[in-house]
Amino acid sequence: MLSRVAESIFWINRYMERVENYARFISVNYNMEMDLPPDVEEQWEPLIITTADDELFYKYYDTPDSGNVVHFLTFDQRNPNSIVSNLARARESARTIRESITREMWEQINRLYLQVQETSLQQKETFTQPHDFFDEIKRGVQLFFGIVESSLTRGEAWHFSRMGRYLERGDKTARILDIKFFILLPDLKHVGSPLDITQWTSVLKSASAYNMYRQQYRNINPAQIAEFLLLDRKFPRSVLHCLRNTEHSLRELSGSPPGIFAHPAEKKIGQLRAEMEFMESKDIFDIGLHEFLDHVQIKSNEISDEIYNAFFAIRQV
Repeated sequence: MLSRVAESIFWINRYMERVENYARFISVNYNMEMDLPPDVEEQWEPLIITTADDELFYKYYDTPDSGNVVHFLTFDQRNPNSIVSNLARARESARTIRESITREMWEQINRLYLQVQETSLQQKETFTQPHDFFDEIKRGVQLFFGIVESSLTRGEAWHFSRMGRYLERGDKTARILDIKFFILLPDLKHVGSPLDITQWTSVLKSASAYNMYRQQYRNINPAQIAEFLLLDRKFPRSVLHCLRNTEHSLRELSGSPPGIFAHPAEKKIGQLRAEMEFMESKDIFDIGLHEFLDHVQIKSNEISDEIYNAFFAIRQV
């Protein structure tokens, strides 16, 4: 497979995963607003901090209220990480490699892009049902990933698509958890309060984890939530699960057996995965949850860089 094609497939899946994540935590934030006490301020600024776009946001907007944040994260083409920008890049990448993906994959990306673009052009008149709109985006991306799983041969293209999806998913799960712990509730007097429970519940819902968490644990407990979102081996959005799937596809592509690494990407992801496999929630809180999540995000970025060097970078002859 040409490195250009492989990189496009990798990033199409990252872009689509990012779109679904943004749609989900914006929708969750709308619902959380209804449950917050009247004396609690709007909780929209943490969303732009979660996406690491706060500096760019304040370049164009004065206040992080619901209207500004939702427009910035959804329709603003000046924001390279907005939903419409990610869909545009996914669509353009898919257009250039249509011969390497299935027709259904291209059609679903194109359909979803046109749907969001139409709403963007008419939002002042039609954007009156945000819950329905973001639910449609989530279903559209989930349908795309279902098409990938049901129509793509289990070869190189499929493994590059999985690597992009799971790297992006693990990064966003870590960011969502980090923002709750470090920024969303800095006042210790609220710990254990109904507000605290509401916000931790929103974290679980932002990672599509609420129902599965409640099947495994009885109470909303920060240590158990951290353990579930970081270390659970079976939940598909936990960081460890995402690392294991990324590493599996990475080794399938390079052909290296377990215990041996063919390039630095395998070494780095193997080190992080092994580190997390032998941890418990107590170990994480002994280190410090924010410090550990920062470490995970830095390592994830390094893994992404090494994947680029191994598969996509142009070699000097």
